[in-house]
Amino acid sequence: MEFVRDGALNSLLQKGKSGLYPNAFIQYAKQIADGMKYLRDEVSEHTIHRHLKNVQILSYTSAAGTFPWMSSECIRSNAFSTKCNVRSFCVLLRECITGEIPYRGFDRMQVLFGIATNKYSSRIPTACPENASQFMKVGNNFHIIDQHIVNYMNNQMKLLKYVILVGRRLATTQSNVNIGDQMKMLNDNKQYTKALELFDTLSKQNIDKCSNWIIIQALKACTEINDVQHGSQIHNLISSRLKRDPYVLPSLIHFYMQCGDVSHAQLLFDKSTKKTLFMYGAMMKGYIKNNSAKKAIDLFKEVKNPNEVMVNLVFNACAQLATEKELNLLKSISSMIPNSFYSNHYVLTSLIDAFIKCGDVKSAKSLFDKSTKKTLPMYGALMTGLTINDREEEAIAIFNEIHLNELHRENHNEKQINLLFEKKTDCFEANITIYLCLIKALAKLGILEQAQSFVQQIPSSVLADHRIQNSLIHMWGKVGSVDEAKRIFENISQLDHIGWTAMINSYGLNGMGIEAVKLFHQMPKELMNDLTYVCVLNACSHAGLVDVARSIFNNIQKKTEIIYTTMIDCLSRRAAFEEAQQLIEQFERDHAPALTIYSLYSLDVFIIHKVLVPLLSGARNQKNTKLSQEVVDRMQKLFPNMKSSLVPASILLANVYASAGDIEKATDIKIELHKSGCKKQIGVTVTDIDGKLWKFRAHDRSHAESAEIHEQVDRMSKRIIEHGHKYDASWIVRPMQPDETIETLLCGHSERLAMAAHFIRNRKPKRIQMTKNLRICGDCHEVTKLVALIYQCEIVVRDTNRMHHFNMNGQCSCQDYF
Repeated sequence: MEFVRDGALNSLLQKGKSGLYPNAFIQYAKQIADGMKYLRDEVSEHTIHRHLKNVQILSYTSAAGTFPWMSSECIRSNAFSTKCNVRSFCVLLRECITGEIPYRGFDRMQVLFGIATNKYSSRIPTACPENASQFMKVGNNFHIIDQHIVNYMNNQMKLLKYVILVGRRLATTQSNVNIGDQMKMLNDNKQYTKALELFDTLSKQNIDKCSNWIIIQALKACTEINDVQHGSQIHNLISSRLKRDPYVLPSLIHFYMQCGDVSHAQLLFDKSTKKTLFMYGAMMKGYIKNNSAKKAIDLFKEVKNPNEVMVNLVFNACAQLATEKELNLLKSISSMIPNSFYSNHYVLTSLIDAFIKCGDVKSAKSLFDKSTKKTLPMYGALMTGLTINDREEEAIAIFNEIHLNELHRENHNEKQINLLFEKKTDCFEANITIYLCLIKALAKLGILEQAQSFVQQIPSSVLADHRIQNSLIHMWGKVGSVDEAKRIFENISQLDHIGWTAMINSYGLNGMGIEAVKLFHQMPKELMNDLTYVCVLNACSHAGLVDVARSIFNNIQKKTEIIYTTMIDCLSRRAAFEEAQQLIEQFERDHAPALTIYSLYSLDVFIIHKVLVPLLSGARNQKNTKLSQEVVDRMQKLFPNMKSSLVPASILLANVYASAGDIEKATDIKIELHKSGCKKQIGVTVTDIDGKLWKFRAHDRSHAESAEIHEQVDRMSKRIIEHGHKYDASWIVRPMQPDETIETLLCGHSERLAMAAHFIRNRKPKRIQMTKNLRICGDCHEVTKLVALIYQCEIVVRDTNRMHHFNMNGQCSCQDYF
């Protein structure tokens, strides 16, 4: 190159804006043609010329090189021939005339797909000379290129005519491709209806004019807006094309799957004789979407050499099922996939997420720690998983790590960390995800002071995002700040169903049932869904508004399992057991028996967690051992294999017997549970004291100040007894030891230790807030009311069911409906 003073051809093209002058163009074109002829005739007829791109990097390897200059045979990995030279030569000539990079404005995948499928073909102008017309026909089908074409190009005048035709050809092709790009742009901007209108205009003229790219964009628009009718019409229009053209089929399968028509997608897949990885991927993704993860896993096992996309999908399927069997499969697949897959952050993120959802946090953290290129989605997956597994403090610590890394880069004027995102919008979306994970962790933690501290760190651009706003409404409700939730709710310009539902739930959690019902009636009916009904019924349940709940329930046209469950809980809390049982019978007349009907669901706006049993919860309050035993017996008969739900039901049954004074029966049940390997969840209370989180278990003596804390508990006990409190032995659920008393057992509960710790650090606190992972016991509830009154301190406790605001007048916001 040191003898070529002016460098490569692309340097000359970059200097001008309109391509080469005619004489220069003719000389370059002729010399290139002469060189191609020489390589063919003098060197070897099997030589593939690699120097036809303007910077000489066209590669011999398929799919390695620069797509605009490559032929379809290169991309398809077919046998190589001199045909690819002609393709590259044609593109180069067009570039020389116009001075433009081929297919400017198209992304790499568009160009790759277009060339591979030969969609860049055009009509031959009628004014073409016969020999030029024949040449154009050859150019439209690279499979019939003849070697005499190079000799033909040696005629300068004919070559110039050809180049003019090539320019026309590419211009005609790009006009067709541009429609597909316009549709893609509309889809990217979520203007799906307009994209379909553009497709309809073109397809009415002639469906054959619609390239695969256009059809794929049309199907994508139908998928996004769930337009089954329109998508089916497109299917009918292209049905004859599907057998000879497999490239549209994955998009069609994806459309049917995402719209819930699994059988139609399955039919298309089964009929296909040449199943591609894209088709397998569309089917797997569809199965996961339609809650058939096992079928996705079975399909994955049929593929001999799965690619990264399919591995990513099977990880997602395992995460959906989240059993020990899937955990073992995860470990097996992750040990066999190529090491190169681990450089794909999407695969790593899915694997971390799957490990966590299968309960293996240790493997997830190990994988995360070993990764040399940690991305925000990976951080987000780990934060979400830790929050789900009741390790929200660790999730918050990860956010602090990200924040400290960012400050370090700013202080050292370093460029932003490479997060493998090509667009700024992708990076913004990842940041949104991280803040959503943080907000969920703060909501789970349930401490107002912590929430306030971290929300102040969220940038204003992020706070303006509607997803963040909806999540914050939920969070403020979960930490007991209804006023802050309401402020955000009232300032959202366009409320969606999530925002409305989150606000209704915030009212309900905090004992403001009337406000929740009032807002429910203001909500547009078209935005209401199952979660909305559950929220308002749950609000009625916690406020004792049974009649209002009945009215709302009776007006719901389509009552689902979860709606029945919430109404049964509402009735049970008011000891309306007969009516609750009638409702169960009503449900089972039209449906198969469902475990959820016997199980109480504690509402979370984004996740509904099954925790206890509605009838058992009500029977527990009434100490009704007969009804409790009947319910558990029926559950064991109907669902003998559902241990995850039967265990908490059995624990609650034991507590019912204990509260009725039958300690022996309660002990027998717990012994049987212990023998079966079941472990009771340990009660923990978390509180913030001077900006630091403190954790307490029952009778905890692990803190440095434990001696002082227990002394303070004794002082509190004396004062509440002076105010007439009598300890309630019915809340003791295990046999007492010889050295124990009713008072010492109940005074050792974790929430009382947390309150005492506050009084040790601050003699006259104005506000104490705590979060407990179990339901607060009746004796602790009465004690806390008295402590708030005696010490004139507002106390907020969130247990597994709701918020309790203990006011300084000695009353609780729950009105004893807990």
